[in-house]
Amino acid sequence: MTKSRRTASVSPAGRITAAIIEKLEEGTKPWVKPWRGLPVSRPLRCCGTPYRGMNTFWLCMVADACGYTSPYWMTYRQSQKLGGQVRKGEKSTIAIFYKSYTKEVETADGGQDTENRRVLKAYSVFNADQCDGLSEFYHPKPLVAALEPEGREERLDAFFARIEANLRHHGAQAYYEPLRDRVTMPPVELFEAYDHYYATLAHELSHWTGHSSRLDRDLKNRFGSDAYAAEELIAELSSAILGAELGLPVTHLDHHASYIASWLKILKSDERAILTAAAKAEEAATLLLELGEFQSTEGETDVDLASAA
Repeated sequence: MTKSRRTASVSPAGRITAAIIEKLEEGTKPWVKPWRGLPVSRPLRCCGTPYRGMNTFWLCMVADACGYTSPYWMTYRQSQKLGGQVRKGEKSTIAIFYKSYTKEVETADGGQDTENRRVLKAYSVFNADQCDGLSEFYHPKPLVAALEPEGREERLDAFFARIEANLRHHGAQAYYEPLRDRVTMPPVELFEAYDHYYATLAHELSHWTGHSSRLDRDLKNRFGSDAYAAEELIAELSSAILGAELGLPVTHLDHHASYIASWLKILKSDERAILTAAAKAEEAATLLLELGEFQSTEGETDVDLASAA
């Protein structure tokens, strides 16, 4: 019985439930972010009709995970009819609906009766952000004026520019993609302050150092795994080191505090895990500081004092 369940195709409800469980086990808080100003809306069909029920929660969760800012979703053909085209390589998600039908059933007395039934169906949809050529209607502007936040510093702009990572500003999610070797950040205008932008960038660049062409850490494991939690711990510690060197806050990164349970599991199972994580974090921070050509004033003072002695 167990074997047949494993080999059977996963139902739409099963796919959604599994994804939600994975998100909960990941422990993230997608609604806690240091950026602002994006339009808030229920997920909408291309005609403007809002999705309801499970689709509302599901498509919101997918949009958050992928960094989509548009509330509009559509099928491949609907995109084409609207003058758009789904970009090559983009992956669809599912929307669900109940299909009603009637079936003749045998009654207890041997007669026939008609029974109304419903079956859960799914179809593939894409977000408007996955399509080229759509009108601006499908890409609502931020609700607040695109004002640059306070706290921009020329020295930090220059530091991060010298690192020369593949960096794009898009959507409402900060993340690193190992396969594309690319860091994605929300536009700076969506942050409350520039120091939050810099600190978030430092965290994602810490992940960037783990690419096989650089420090070659394990970046291939899925959310919820011990290796993934360990990588998050390394990035957290690395960004803390960078914060201390560059004068950046890290306390606003509430999203990463949700990994504490996973970190505790690792640390309790291996008393040397924190030493390994700290060493790898030091390597990551050192690489970024070297690439950014950071000069430590404190270090120069120590040299001066040693010479004087």
